[in-house]
Amino acid sequence: MQLGVPREVKQDEHRVGLTPAAVAQLSAAGHQILVERGAGEGSAFDDGQYQQAGGKLVDTAAEVYAKAELIVKVKEPQQQEYPLLRPSQLLFTYLHLAAAPELARELMASQVTAIGYETVCAPDGSLPLLTPMSEIAGRMSVQAGAHHLERTRGGRGVLLGQVGGVPAGQVLIVGGGVVGAQAASVALGMGARVTILDKSLARLRELEDKFAGRAALEFASQDRLRELAACTDLLIGAVLVPGAAAPRLLTRDDIAAMRPGSVLVDVAIDQGGCFATSRPTTHAEPTYTVNEVIHYCVANIPSAVARTSTMALCHATLPYVKTLADRGWAGLCSDPALRSGVNVHGGRVTHREVAESLGESYQPIE
Repeated sequence: MQLGVPREVKQDEHRVGLTPAAVAQLSAAGHQILVERGAGEGSAFDDGQYQQAGGKLVDTAAEVYAKAELIVKVKEPQQQEYPLLRPSQLLFTYLHLAAAPELARELMASQVTAIGYETVCAPDGSLPLLTPMSEIAGRMSVQAGAHHLERTRGGRGVLLGQVGGVPAGQVLIVGGGVVGAQAASVALGMGARVTILDKSLARLRELEDKFAGRAALEFASQDRLRELAACTDLLIGAVLVPGAAAPRLLTRDDIAAMRPGSVLVDVAIDQGGCFATSRPTTHAEPTYTVNEVIHYCVANIPSAVARTSTMALCHATLPYVKTLADRGWAGLCSDPALRSGVNVHGGRVTHREVAESLGESYQPIE
């Protein structure tokens, strides 16, 4: 099969769909991989490495899309890429369609089969292609929040760790999944006081075993969330409903009640954000302020550490890419995890939660 790896064009996106090591494995299996020149530069992989691995360099994204049967990306297609999509083409990338109705319509019109990394679901219910980026985003959410709490960045001037009898900073994490657990680990490592809210009692028990009393763990009631948000220094939104738009957890009035100079990091912004005042930002302009609360809502947080992120993502995606490359549509149909990841096929939305979020009719892929 011919695979295509275009250069990412989303603002501040420096990751790449396949590493040279992955290209070497796929080439050894008899596949041809078209790589747009410069695709790996942002992750410190040069064109020569792709050539040495057996990839074929092409000059433009148009050539990649015109020839490849399977497109492997990191982020969702951007507006300039819409006309390049072809019927019957397989597109394998992050999509987050619940927050992108225009993209969903374009994918439906193009007749591609679009598989979203974030909705590939393993038999045990885990999300293997979302997990590595969630781990990185969770860790970086605290790093970013701590930075913007500094007075020189407009924050309250609070250090998360305790110093000389001064109380440690307060971190509130909403959602105890992969993002929330990773954020808590980093915040505790920095010496912060950490509270995690989650609606799953089973998950709270798991986190109790993990953190052994070092973090406060509470059931996520709306009243308790409002109460804690009003006295926290760093609020991290880490909720996830796979495929669906993120639930809005705090209103504009709730945000106005937070401490001036506190920081809000919305890791769920790819799925529309979990706070009423959230809107996507970029690494170039990562923050804005509403009611004296600093909002950090970067939609591709892991891109800041692109080399690490690319390698971690490719380790997870490569087995699925190999299945698609080796067997095409038959491979997709035979693999329950891949099948669960199909968001659009034949002009229809084939993922229930995505369809419900978009107000589209749902057509099971079967």
